[in-house]
Amino acid sequence: MNEASSHTQERPGWRPATYYPDPAIKALAPRFEKYWLKLSAVERLATGLRWAEGPVWFGDGRYLLCSDIPNQRIIKWEEETGAVSVFRKPSNFANGNTRDRQGRLVTCEHGGRRVTRTEYDGEITVLMDQFNGKRLNSPNDVVVKSDGSIWFTDPIFGLLGNYEGYKAESEIDMNVYRLDPETRKATVVAEGVLGPNGLAFSPDEKILYLIESRGVPTRKILAYDVSPSGDKLSNKRVFVDAGPGTPDGFRVDIDGNLWCGWGMGDPELDGVVVFAPDGVMIGRIALPERCANLCFGGVKRNRLFMAASQSIYALYVNTQGAVGG
Repeated sequence: MNEASSHTQERPGWRPATYYPDPAIKALAPRFEKYWLKLSAVERLATGLRWAEGPVWFGDGRYLLCSDIPNQRIIKWEEETGAVSVFRKPSNFANGNTRDRQGRLVTCEHGGRRVTRTEYDGEITVLMDQFNGKRLNSPNDVVVKSDGSIWFTDPIFGLLGNYEGYKAESEIDMNVYRLDPETRKATVVAEGVLGPNGLAFSPDEKILYLIESRGVPTRKILAYDVSPSGDKLSNKRVFVDAGPGTPDGFRVDIDGNLWCGWGMGDPELDGVVVFAPDGVMIGRIALPERCANLCFGGVKRNRLFMAASQSIYALYVNTQGAVGG
């Protein structure tokens, strides 16, 4: 994702809620109430990152991984002890992360201009770094469908300077790809998107949602119908016009709600917003920093982990993340 913006307005630092319900959580529609645990509050798990991205939960190890792009590292937060350590450095400017259906880490790397898989023994396998003989741009975010196929976005953000990648010229259009990890056959499933960014499937995998982060005049959340064969998209449409908001990475819960990283250095926008399947904004979680991406985790997949600029936050919610995010 793109660099965090600066903001000159004086803002208070992090202050955990001292009472319930946490005032950082707002129901914007009655239907959000069922997801709001009134005896749960936003917690800050770690800070000191430079630009947090790509959180992914490892339930088998009870830990969270999170990219810290400019610092060239992936950090690890342990649920049992709260310990924070470096999982990988250098990370090749890793951005988005997910797990495949065999539990292996799949990572988008700006620096390597590639998508990789970390094997059980720690070896890194390059899944894709070119298409039709041209290097990828800077793979950004990734999800894995139930058939094992890997879907990822490839904007140019990591090529624009030496802060989140290596400055270079683009060789290929900004596309969304579907990769078969067994045959290594890749296809373009969406093109003509202005800055393709975060992506996720609906719980039944009949819809793919996609962030258009360079939309004119505003960012948008797009929606596509997934073909019955599961490998093509059609019926591109605007699901949400973000207006002044800045959707980035997001995940979908089991009821089909979209939990979206949001904000641009504005206290009225920074945090997470929740959209119902009909596109209505129903809830908001205010954070003191812009949230770039998030994931569900915890034993019951009911803990929301939010990668927000220089920190990682968490909140228990009364839903669960859909499988595959």
